[in-house]
Amino acid sequence: MTHDRSEALFARASAVTPGGVNSPVRAFRAVGGTPRFIHSASGARMTDVDGHEYVDLVGSWGPMLLGHAHPEVMAAVQDALARGTSYGAPTEVEVDLAEEIVGRTPVEQVRLVSSGTEATMSAIRLARGFTGRDVVVKFAGCYHGHVDALLASAGSGLTTLAVPGTPGVPETATALTRVLPYHDRDAVAALFADEGDRVACLITEAAPGNMGVIAPDPGFNQFLAQTCGRHGALFISDEVMTGFRASRQGQWGLDGALEGWTPDLMTFGKVMGGGFPAAAFGGRADVMAMLSPLGPVYQAGTLSGNPIAATAGLTTLRLATDDVYTHVTTAGDAVKDAADKALSDAGVPHTISSAGTMFSVFFTDGPVRDYDDAQRQDTAAYAAFFHAMLDHGVYLPPSAYEAWFLSSAHDDDAVATVLEALPHAAAAAREASRG
Repeated sequence: MTHDRSEALFARASAVTPGGVNSPVRAFRAVGGTPRFIHSASGARMTDVDGHEYVDLVGSWGPMLLGHAHPEVMAAVQDALARGTSYGAPTEVEVDLAEEIVGRTPVEQVRLVSSGTEATMSAIRLARGFTGRDVVVKFAGCYHGHVDALLASAGSGLTTLAVPGTPGVPETATALTRVLPYHDRDAVAALFADEGDRVACLITEAAPGNMGVIAPDPGFNQFLAQTCGRHGALFISDEVMTGFRASRQGQWGLDGALEGWTPDLMTFGKVMGGGFPAAAFGGRADVMAMLSPLGPVYQAGTLSGNPIAATAGLTTLRLATDDVYTHVTTAGDAVKDAADKALSDAGVPHTISSAGTMFSVFFTDGPVRDYDDAQRQDTAAYAAFFHAMLDHGVYLPPSAYEAWFLSSAHDDDAVATVLEALPHAAAAAREASRG
């Protein structure tokens, strides 16, 4: 199987773009080899520039809940395009999308932005402005975008590239950030006992997905929300990844609605953009009222609420019915069970962790409950597994620290392709782990 065009494009890209990519994990540095340059995608499959087809288990890192190029999403976008691409003025579709988000989640008001990083950055600023405090608390391994203050022991690309923090972020930018081990209630309680009156907010992924998927222990997010409430801090639930993906209401719908906790602020992205650059943050009305033009906390964006992105997101959310989540769950369960069997039969240490429709296969024995556990996995075994899957027509995340995503377009044929590839990949992982 040749990849001449991908190799040529990567060489060209490397001359004009740092590392040849516009987001680090795409470079295949964690798994080796040349990244595949994609020419087109439809449903559950992508085709690269060399004509090779893959069943896609990345889904643009989560947004493609309905699969690629869904006909109704495409038709809505084409209709919106015919009316123009950006106005710098309010549109009806912005209101429709905001109402859809408010209707599904506990937020009372929402503001649209263009990226998950922008959403978390704005939520942090708003929390500091509302409380008049400065300290931000986060968890090791939870990734909230490339915000300077939050690039302290983050996961995803930083883990993959083994960058401690990152050069370019001064100590002053993270001096007011506190990083705790995920799931460590004692550490949370101790920090709030010591600095509770200085904490503006605690931010956490509703279910971590950027060090691999780790489901929160029952009651953990509730504990965080209650701890923040007792100390006058805001609880920010980051659902950029899990929002409308883990379930119809996101991770909050899986545990928050049952456990009785409500975030003060939430961030959203990915699925709500339907494959376009769109994100949002929202929360309690009294907190959101601090934003300009009503309040003194400034936030703005030229392309915020872009009508094309808002149309794609609104159409995706309206099509994301209970039947969609049932299908994605069923297809995901089939892949998880087959991966577990293939790796077990091959004698490869592993554990599978899931949160709603998201899951990860960790190449390590025992449960994975925090960043340290995730880092103990055999990344060489994963790299071998990844390339074997790729050779058999399945595109996995090119990093051991990421989530696998399926869609409503993953039909029996697509799932069968994955299941047929798994034993070959498990054998390759076994040989790599022996080396």
